[in-house]
Amino acid sequence: MVLVDSSVWIEAARRQGDLATKVALRALLDEYEAALCSPVKLEVLGGARREERRALEMFLAVLPYEECREAEWDAAKALAWRGREAGHTLPWNDYLISATAAARGWRIYARDAHFVTLAALGGAAIYRPGFGGGYQAEIVE
Repeated sequence: MVLVDSSVWIEAARRQGDLATKVALRALLDEYEAALCSPVKLEVLGGARREERRALEMFLAVLPYEECREAEWDAAKALAWRGREAGHTLPWNDYLISATAAARGWRIYARDAHFVTLAALGGAAIYRPGFGGGYQAEIVE
């Protein structure tokens, strides 16, 4: 399963958005691998235009969805502390998104480069689309 960050949803929704992002998101959706968590849901729906809110909410409602539990808040706090000690100040909600995905063994698909930093600090692994944007199963080495 891949937790899709709001940066991907927003880019894919743009008329002139990045085609590679659009194709990769479509592949995740086609494979039933795209998931959502509460902070991402808020970021996407909270910024939606009034005329798009109802349709977007219905679309997102069919995706696998996880609320952030107390354990993920604690993991996000520890991740933030590690980040701070390493000299990073990142958005608090991204610590929570990364911790939520990591707790479930999910990867994150995001356009925000700081998720790579979070992965290095012990957060969720990064999802990288396969050839031509196709779904890339997790590679076990």
